[in-house]
Amino acid sequence: MLIFTQCLSHSVKAILFTLPLSSEERLKSRHRFESDNGQTLFINLKRGTILQDGDILQAETGECLQIIAKPEPVLTITASDPHLLLRAAYHLGNRHVRVEITPNYLRLAPDLVLQQMLEQLGVAIKAEIQPFQPEIGAYHQH
Repeated sequence: MLIFTQCLSHSVKAILFTLPLSSEERLKSRHRFESDNGQTLFINLKRGTILQDGDILQAETGECLQIIAKPEPVLTITASDPHLLLRAAYHLGNRHVRVEITPNYLRLAPDLVLQQMLEQLGVAIKAEIQPFQPEIGAYHQH
């Protein structure tokens, strides 16, 4: 069993594994996984660590793995008017929804009630399977 205890801030050349994780799985600081070759991988990071796409974890024995944002069901929100997209972001933030924010779109986990609210605002909504990388919060440290 490999136990990964460090999140490295620098690039590593020898990555032994890649581990695709959903946005929910990336919130867990302790988790057990099986690699493609059947090896047990255990993540044991500092409580509150939120993993991001591209993060590199190092095992106690030196092996490294890279975290990949796994594609998952999402709603992608776009608008022809930037002000409308900002309004949508405001209303989602007012509901404390985990949202991926970019200049061109917002992305969130599927939710029928939120989808109906967004439709009433007049934004375009597309159900997709994409990597979901929500904001981690202003007061959270990586």
